[in-house]
Amino acid sequence: MADRLPPLFTLRAFEAVARLGSVTRAAAELGRTHGAVSKQLRALHADAGLPLFDKVGTGLRANAAGRQLAAAVAAAFDGLADSYATVVREARSPALHVACSATFAMGWLVPHLAEFARAHPEVRIRLSMTSAREMRDERDADLVVLWDRSAYPAQDQARAIRLADARFGVVAAPDYPVARNDDGSLSADCRIVHDHTSSAWDRWTALSGIAVAAPRTLSFPHTHLCLGAAVAGMGIAMAERRLAAADLAAGRLVQVTGFTAFPHGFAAIPHRTRPPSPQSRLFLDWLAAALQADG
Repeated sequence: MADRLPPLFTLRAFEAVARLGSVTRAAAELGRTHGAVSKQLRALHADAGLPLFDKVGTGLRANAAGRQLAAAVAAAFDGLADSYATVVREARSPALHVACSATFAMGWLVPHLAEFARAHPEVRIRLSMTSAREMRDERDADLVVLWDRSAYPAQDQARAIRLADARFGVVAAPDYPVARNDDGSLSADCRIVHDHTSSAWDRWTALSGIAVAAPRTLSFPHTHLCLGAAVAGMGIAMAERRLAAADLAAGRLVQVTGFTAFPHGFAAIPHRTRPPSPQSRLFLDWLAAALQADG
């Protein structure tokens, strides 16, 4: 396709003359001589096989064919300029790759990202959403944001940067039957468990001192599926307060218990070999402040 086009400078000279109505003014804008621009116009006329300008006094005015071509050339050069600027900007300011669970991304991070974008428009975020299990194998992300890092290697746990408390509690559909026993324990027909962070129930029981008895268990690989099952009345779920906030506010879920802070809380694990960039530090400072303000 490109070999059917005249040389780009010929088109640039033509567009400038059509826009300015003068070979002299076009030559000054392009930093070329009057003779060089005139030569480019003659070459374009010969290549096209038709005139593109009418003589008007001492200047030139594009005819119908010239105006049609000038509009197309101007749009093409504008598109090239925009694309070039985008490539340069992105090369000079590479994206910050953040990995987190799909539920955290959809339920909390994405709704809050506009705040970060307004504060730091120069930082581009590339977001990877995955499951808690797959996050353990993440090797490319600059930051991995999570709350349960018990299954991570010791060196990753040591590098984790604490961001804010993670507060967990039992939630259920408003009409789901939950018995509160005389000893303070709870009984329900079914307990909903996350496949890859099932220890949340045991941790919460140890911290809250409230035992939960349920003869049946349902298991799902994502927190939003666990919450969806609870909304559907399938059982009681263990939920982080921020991630259940929308369902609680809408009345789709109710608190069965209070929310208890887990000691390790939310954290970010930096890349294993790349040192944290200035963009990473900006994002971490914002994320910690935003999570704490919403805590």
